[in-house]
Amino acid sequence: MGAVRIFEKPEFWDTTAGLIKAVTTQGIATIHLPSGPLSLDGVQWHLLKHTLTNSEPSALGASIQNELTRQLRLDKDKKHRSFAWKILRTVKGAFQATKYQGDTAFTIPPFFKNAGRGKERIWGEEIATPQPTVINWSGLDEKEKIDLIPTLSATDNWILLTHPLGASNKNQPLSQGRRQMQ
Repeated sequence: MGAVRIFEKPEFWDTTAGLIKAVTTQGIATIHLPSGPLSLDGVQWHLLKHTLTNSEPSALGASIQNELTRQLRLDKDKKHRSFAWKILRTVKGAFQATKYQGDTAFTIPPFFKNAGRGKERIWGEEIATPQPTVINWSGLDEKEKIDLIPTLSATDNWILLTHPLGASNKNQPLSQGRRQMQ
């Protein structure tokens, strides 16, 4: 025997993390940042609050604000591509990739064990040996691209997702990379 309970007003759950005030209702989390409220899927908020703390919960607000600023900048960039998770799952499976490089914590799929940008770790364990990696080249800034080049030059367990290479993109340093999807 079961029962259904109907609420006249939606239930709110306090999902505050450290100094960051947040409430979740009906699967949507509202996080109160210095720049104003940010709404996102509750599950995404759960992932962010557990992966961006990097052992210091008080830094969570700054990390989210930095990721949001970066995401807004990428959204304005006409050359930036965010790949569908279906494509990323396929590429991950085909190359047994465990790491993702590029994008922001808001758009990196949670099915990668490790995520980063250049030398920066976003989440996951720090592993000394190079991991099979999927790289969204347009999700990296110039310094992050330069940081990756030595690793990419020394290994062959990566796949690079980028814009089609043509006359206007001849200067991309990895245009002769081992595997490149366009």
